[in-house]
Amino acid sequence: NVPVYECFRILGSAACIGGATTAIAYHWLHRNEVQMAAVASSTAKLASVSRYMAEPITSRQVLDANRNDMKCRMEELVMRIQYDFCSSLEAEEHFGQKFLVDRWERKEGGGGITCVLQDGDVFEKAGVNISVVHGNLPKGAIQQMRSRGKQLAEGELPFFAVGVSAVIHPRNPMVPTIHFNYRYFEVTDSAGQKQWWFGGGTDLTPYYLNEADAEHFHRTLKEACDPHDPSYYPRFKEWCDKYFFIPHRNESRGVGGIFFDDLDGPDAERAFDFVSSCAHSVVPSYLPLVRRHKNDSYGDRHRQWQLLRRGRYVEFNLIYDRGTKFGLYTPGARYESILMSLPLTARWEYMNIPTEGTEEAAIIEVLKTPKNWLKL
Repeated sequence: NVPVYECFRILGSAACIGGATTAIAYHWLHRNEVQMAAVASSTAKLASVSRYMAEPITSRQVLDANRNDMKCRMEELVMRIQYDFCSSLEAEEHFGQKFLVDRWERKEGGGGITCVLQDGDVFEKAGVNISVVHGNLPKGAIQQMRSRGKQLAEGELPFFAVGVSAVIHPRNPMVPTIHFNYRYFEVTDSAGQKQWWFGGGTDLTPYYLNEADAEHFHRTLKEACDPHDPSYYPRFKEWCDKYFFIPHRNESRGVGGIFFDDLDGPDAERAFDFVSSCAHSVVPSYLPLVRRHKNDSYGDRHRQWQLLRRGRYVEFNLIYDRGTKFGLYTPGARYESILMSLPLTARWEYMNIPTEGTEEAAIIEVLKTPKNWLKL
């Protein structure tokens, strides 16, 4: 799920074991590091390209000259998140599989960096993308935004959108799939009035139910949310359960997480800090689960079930996900990056209904009735 469309939908073991508290501490340390860099020598103004997967989409000169501009701050954040997450995933591969890095430009304005790892021994397909795009909003986007309450003027509406997005499809069926995206959006009308908002979330899709994994995942997200507003986790957890629901199957895509959109308060600074904390919580929420299960034994039955559940993932993304649908109708959209979220392999069987009492039936029961994992 990335580029143009994802901007609307979308973007060490000790640290992972430490949970989101470590992630939050890392976020504040990193923020201080960025502020110190701004007053250091020009060579230290931005991290070297070795700390990013590729050169930023916006020129370094522009980023350096506008370090208090939210657009530049968010671009720097998503570049760092992309690098940190890709590096963490590469470290889990047993035989050194690396991400393919594809930096692209959009003639209508902006571009992105698509990073894909395929046919790894741990990750069958992993995509981690960022996009930084601008131009005029297409009519479809304006209608979509108005439908969810945005008051937008008539006429051309220049926009800017930046985001990071990832979907990870592991090889071992005992390792869950994760999806996350975090994004920032600005729209300016003909009178020069600017609207801005953040959106995003992180959610988990296991193939087999492991309650300890789900509890760890949700607890890490809650610890990322609570310092900013104790109401965020329960609100955004419920929103996530509702958004990632597959109506024609009457089941959720996974065990949820958090999801939010149109976040424009309490102010830009605090909203950015919240989004940054959530983005930095991805590694400690997910990597412990990968390490715990990537070497688990499994058989053909488990593999076939994984492929069937991936089919459900595909159904949601292509039928219901508003970001994917928006991207497919957006001028200049990069379809390879839009469809990056789909797995390499999936399966559909006619009337596959798990036998009662099996491991497969256990996960279906949870998907049909979202659970309060933290017993709040």
